[in-house]
Amino acid sequence: MDKNELYGQLKNILIDQFELDEASISPDANLYDELELDSIDAVDLLVQLKNVTGKKISPDDFKDVRTINDVINALTAL
Repeated sequence: MDKNELYGQLKNILIDQFELDEASISPDANLYDELELDSIDAVDLLVQLKNVTGKKISPDDFKDVRTINDVINALTAL
């Protein structure tokens, strides 16, 4: 899965599972400040991403993630 496909999957998860407005989602959007996700949402997001990609980001790696681009980069690094 390339970065564009990951972005599309991540965007779909954020819209479908977290009921976010598509217009608010961009590669530079901050998960916590702009998209208003909390730590429980972040865990749910990790589970959803694992289901879609088969890749699991460790909680230690995810603590440095702030933007959607950071999530994509963390997934491609696995």
